[in-house]
Amino acid sequence: MTNINKTPTLKIIAEIIGCSASTVSRALQDHPGISQDTKKRICEMAKKMDYSPDSVARSLQKKSTTTIGVIVPEIRHDFFSSAIDGIEDRAYQAGYTIIVSKSNEDYNREVLNTRSLTSNRVAGIIASVAQTTRDGQHFLAIRKRGIPVVLFDRVLEDVDVSKVIVDDYVGAYNSVKHLIDCGCIRIGHLSGPKHLKISNARLRGYKAALENAGIGYDDNLVVTVELDEKHGMEGVRQLLNLENKPDAIFAINDPVAVGAHKEIQSQGYIIPDDISITGFSNNPITEMIEPQLTTVDQHGYKMGQMAAELILDEINSDQVDWAPETRIVETELIIRGSTVKN
Repeated sequence: MTNINKTPTLKIIAEIIGCSASTVSRALQDHPGISQDTKKRICEMAKKMDYSPDSVARSLQKKSTTTIGVIVPEIRHDFFSSAIDGIEDRAYQAGYTIIVSKSNEDYNREVLNTRSLTSNRVAGIIASVAQTTRDGQHFLAIRKRGIPVVLFDRVLEDVDVSKVIVDDYVGAYNSVKHLIDCGCIRIGHLSGPKHLKISNARLRGYKAALENAGIGYDDNLVVTVELDEKHGMEGVRQLLNLENKPDAIFAINDPVAVGAHKEIQSQGYIIPDDISITGFSNNPITEMIEPQLTTVDQHGYKMGQMAAELILDEINSDQVDWAPETRIVETELIIRGSTVKN
């Protein structure tokens, strides 16, 4: 049983009441997301224990504020916008605000972002790395300063922090299997930068689906591209210039798929009669093009919420040695007109 004679902390009050430390924090700040009954019980216990939160003192002691820093490769990508929404909503519920910065897919800019956020004494940092990021020394430096870090979507193997990822392998496998089920046998893949974990996982899913269907792997059908529309167009041109052209394309993400979609049509091919195509992310634009794009929904909003939950748990924990946790979000194949023939 918790001893109420201990020096009062949010965690101790939470244990007595039977809730989370973040709930106690929100209740003491009169947050609208907490019920009046819960607020009353928490405030009464805080008074009984003579707990008097001093936000300025806590900030100086922990060298942090109630602000969470967020770093994303870009904001115009709808996946990251959705993830930011999820982070902000969950942070707000816990009485935190967020500061968002973007790396613009540049490693050096990402490093500067981490330094800027740290100098602003953020309570923690949530990030998805740039496609040019090959190591996580800048994130390890933050952890050494006692600042929690959570990575999502694009993560780094050499950084031992909590992470939120989707099952990229299964998502890719299901996408390629769907193309095979539609009768496609020569399936090209516009893959991402080789050092990114998501690229490797989706490539493995692509290969596994081919192998299980008895279709041989052809290295000529795999083109490595950067993760944007322009390079999707350039990548698919290489595939269309092959003597034995593909009858389907599995793209690493939706921006690449949209670029490929445009280029395929500009060259006079009919989607999906001549070439089928699938993406990965389920960005809103996938429903705005014609035919609409079959894609894999990786639930950006949910990923953002999970990332926020993980960092709030670590921020509010009294544990000296925090054990990192990895959460995996299941993907969902969204079948549309780019793969289904009339």
